[in-house]
Amino acid sequence: MAQADEAARAGAAGTTPAAPPTPEDILRSGGYARLLVLAALVGAPISAAAYFFLQLVAGLQDWTYTDLPRALGFAVAPVWWPLPVLAVGGLAVAAVIRYLPGHGGHSPADGFHAGQVPVPNELPGILLAALAGLGLGVVLGPEAPLIALGGGLGVLALHAVRRGADGRTAAVLAATGSFAAISALLGSPILGAFLLMEASLAAGAALGVVLLPGLLAAGIGSLVFLGLDSLTGFGTASLTLPGLPPFGRTDVVQFGWAVLAGLLAALVGLVIRTLTGVVRRHAESRIMVAGPVIGVVVAGLAVLAAVLTGRDVSFVLFSGQDSVGPLLLGSASWTVPALTIVLVAKVLAYALCLAAFRGGPIFPALFVGAAGGILLSHLPGLPLVAGAAIGLGAMSVVMLRLPLTSVLLATLLLGTDGLAVMPLVIVAVVVAHVTAARLAPAPATV
Repeated sequence: MAQADEAARAGAAGTTPAAPPTPEDILRSGGYARLLVLAALVGAPISAAAYFFLQLVAGLQDWTYTDLPRALGFAVAPVWWPLPVLAVGGLAVAAVIRYLPGHGGHSPADGFHAGQVPVPNELPGILLAALAGLGLGVVLGPEAPLIALGGGLGVLALHAVRRGADGRTAAVLAATGSFAAISALLGSPILGAFLLMEASLAAGAALGVVLLPGLLAAGIGSLVFLGLDSLTGFGTASLTLPGLPPFGRTDVVQFGWAVLAGLLAALVGLVIRTLTGVVRRHAESRIMVAGPVIGVVVAGLAVLAAVLTGRDVSFVLFSGQDSVGPLLLGSASWTVPALTIVLVAKVLAYALCLAAFRGGPIFPALFVGAAGGILLSHLPGLPLVAGAAIGLGAMSVVMLRLPLTSVLLATLLLGTDGLAVMPLVIVAVVVAHVTAARLAPAPATV
């Protein structure tokens, strides 16, 4: 619109409107160099804040499920322990959604979001909703709050050093903060950066000047995570998967299983989205009641799965970030019925948490995909590594709708094994993405 007005004014004055700057012009400008310096200065403290946020979430989980039961006289948390904990968590998150600005951030039921410039007064609600939910065992990941908090801190930093900055600069600093916050969460700065770039493009945003500041912030953020890990000894709180048996080579049978995995992942995704939509419609208008009720149901699913399988409730509760590795390493000790029970409970709990809580969809999707892939690996001709890889990729794309990022997730998280099975992952991701799009309801027409 502004360009059209400028052209009209230039025509009325009998002059030729100035051509928009090319990418090369932007890169050579002094303003862009200053923007890169600002991105570096802003990225480091935001990464440090993200690191301590993740440690705080992990500390809350340990205190709630280990230290508090011991303080109350239990040697270990009793199996029913998640019931009151998630009731409290549901009430706390509901109160944030109901009473604080920004409703605790966007609902994960709306899908993965990136590229939005957050409003600073919404940051306390986003932080509290994330801590109350993730810290008490909600089946969601930390990536969405991290992206929102990082973006908001980037905007605050800009306002502190340059009042009255234009909207484009604010958008760049918001994106830079998000890149810095999520830089090391997925185990690689390039993976976090790629996630945000593809999500921004899917939302119709032009990367343009955001790309280099964001990559710079992601690189610096990864170094900050490593440095703080060395200083504190807390750990990086990032997703790392164990070394798996070396994978041989792909064959035609495995490609057939990859197609099946893509189809099954799309169906599982349809179940999750349908259940989430139904529960959300009934919960939003009465969130103060629905929040704790849904928390208790989620806890009940975890308790039931633990009783039936003899496994810990943590395989159903939490994001799954810390459970994917032990699940893959201990896959030989899981019976098919036990793994099926945990998988079904995780899917249902995931759908309910998407409807009523705040957090990100990535890590539960990875757990569901890995568990489904392990189940498929019991079929003839599908090794464990191949099954896990196609499950990770297929379930990721169904929930994120970002095909390139989903291929990278499954490939990079499995290391050299992931590179070997990349062709299978690509097939599973494409099939799952297309099938999920065809199964999704058609958009309403006006």
